[in-house]
Amino acid sequence: MTLDAMLHRIGHPGRLTPGRETLFALHRSWRRMVPYENLDIQLGRPVSLDSGALFDKLIRRRRGGFCFEQNAGLAMLLRSAGFEVSMVEGGVMRQAHGDAMWGNHSALVIDLDGRRWVADAGIGDGFIEPLPLREGRHTQGEFTYRLERLTSDTWRFHHHPGATIASYDFRLQPREPADFVARSHELSTSPESPYVTTLIAARPAVGHTLLLLSRTVRQYTADGRSSRTIRDMDEFATTLSENFLVPLEDLGPDGVGRLWEKAGAQSDLWRVRTQEAD
Repeated sequence: MTLDAMLHRIGHPGRLTPGRETLFALHRSWRRMVPYENLDIQLGRPVSLDSGALFDKLIRRRRGGFCFEQNAGLAMLLRSAGFEVSMVEGGVMRQAHGDAMWGNHSALVIDLDGRRWVADAGIGDGFIEPLPLREGRHTQGEFTYRLERLTSDTWRFHHHPGATIASYDFRLQPREPADFVARSHELSTSPESPYVTTLIAARPAVGHTLLLLSRTVRQYTADGRSSRTIRDMDEFATTLSENFLVPLEDLGPDGVGRLWEKAGAQSDLWRVRTQEAD
């Protein structure tokens, strides 16, 4: 596991001085080059948070992953580059659903020159650059986020309006990837888990984020969102490869076909449920 390989993976050519500029550059590059995706979960493959397995998947094989994989991988990169990184426990939508949400997410806190920053590659349409761990609004480009301090060591991240989630909470006690293994297994295998029931891929670009849900591609901007339905398997394969940077050969000889069929069944079920609700 080499730093050079990780830098090559994210296309970062610059010098590495462990300062604010480098931290921001590495976070931006990781977010844009390592897609948020749950395709292995959809294919029934096990998810591992072991550092060697993560390096093989995210770096050597140039894949992405879901939140626990993403932030463990980003932490590995930042630590190798000389940053002081703590992984912390998060709870997506704890504001709405209570303490049972604790542990369904992880985030990173970086201590740098007397300041603390929040880093996170585990929300598909999340922030591109680290946020200062400071209460108030934080604007990046066209998007504005907000951090709220709940207790001495518990914080709430408020996403921008129209995002895929409204908020997540996190607490500052340092954790390790191994602490999330059980919850990662649950979320990647339970029939009730949204990662099992819905094919997901996301990748931010300048001014917008692309999100794939089953056979629908959504584009999120500060002005709202637009969507299109993928028409056939060839377009599906092209979308995975070109828009979400997924190396199709890593999905196996029949991987794209299997994913296309699963995404179709998910779309059909969503339409039925929508009609029943109406």
